[in-house]
Amino acid sequence: MASADLQITTADGTGFDNRPIGVFDSGYGGLTVARALQRRLPEESIVYFGDSARCPYGPRDQAEVDRFVQQICSWLTGRDVKMIVIACNTATAAGLVHAQQVFDVPVVGVVEPGARAAAHTTRNRRVGVIATKGTVDSNAYADAIRHIDAGITVFSTATPRFVEIAEMGLRMSEGPIEDFMAEATKVYIRPEFEDIARQYLEPLRRCEIDTLVLGCTHYPLLKALIGGVVGRPVTLVSSADETARDVDHILTRRGAHAEPGHMPTASFFTTGVDTEEFRRFGGRVLSRPMDVVEHVDLPAV
Repeated sequence: MASADLQITTADGTGFDNRPIGVFDSGYGGLTVARALQRRLPEESIVYFGDSARCPYGPRDQAEVDRFVQQICSWLTGRDVKMIVIACNTATAAGLVHAQQVFDVPVVGVVEPGARAAAHTTRNRRVGVIATKGTVDSNAYADAIRHIDAGITVFSTATPRFVEIAEMGLRMSEGPIEDFMAEATKVYIRPEFEDIARQYLEPLRRCEIDTLVLGCTHYPLLKALIGGVVGRPVTLVSSADETARDVDHILTRRGAHAEPGHMPTASFFTTGVDTEEFRRFGGRVLSRPMDVVEHVDLPAV
C-alpha cells in the first residue's frame, strides 16, 4: 500500500499525489479558503498555518509582509506540501511573485482568481473592492481587474474594521439571543456593526457599482451584512471559491490530485499562544471541528 505522502504514477501514465496542500494566512480569515478547498476537493489533505502572533498584516509595510510570506512558505515546504495557497490578500499582494520565483512547488494567491471573477461578472464595468489598507494601497485588485479588461473602472476602499467585526461576531455567544443568532448565521451582527458597514459602503453604492470584491478572506463571513447594505443589484465576489477552482485546475494539469478514496488529513498550526482559542474559533469558520492545533514559534525576520 502506498504511504499517505507518496506520489503515484499509474500504468496509464496518469498521476496522483497524496501530499497535502499548504494554506496560510495572517490568522483565521484564510480558513474560508481552506473551507472552500475541502468542499471542492474532499480527498485532499491540508496543512493550515495561521500567523496570529503577527496579525494583522494589513497595516504593515509590504516588504515586511513579503519576508513573512517567504518564511512561512519555507516552513510549509519543509512539511512536504505539493503546492501552497497564500490565503491572504495582503500577503498575496506583497509576496506572491517573490514566492513563485523562490519555491519549487506551485504557489497561488487569492487576488487573481477574485479579480478574474469580478471582471467576468460586471455588466456596467464598475467594480468596487473592499480590503485592508495594505491590499488597497498595493492596487493589486485594480491592476489585476484592469489587466483583464482595461475598460473597467475600479473603486477601492479600505475597510479594516470588517476584520474586527467578523472576529467579534463569531465570538459573541454569551446570551440566549446571541447563541441563536450565532447558530443561525455563524456571525452575530450587532446594530453598531451595520452603522460601520454603511459608513464604509455608501460611497461605493453612490459610484453605481454592480460588482463588489470582498478583498479580504475574513469578509465572506460578513456576506449577509455587506450584501444587506449594498443591496441586491450588487453581486458579491469572494475569492475563496475561485481560488479553490484554480487549485483544482492546477492539480488536474499536473496530474497531482490525491488518489480516489484517499483519506485526507487536516493539520492546523498557529504562531498565536492560545491554541485552544484558535481551535474553537477556527472550527466555527470551517463549519467543522478542529481536533488539534499546534503552536509554532517563528524567528524574527
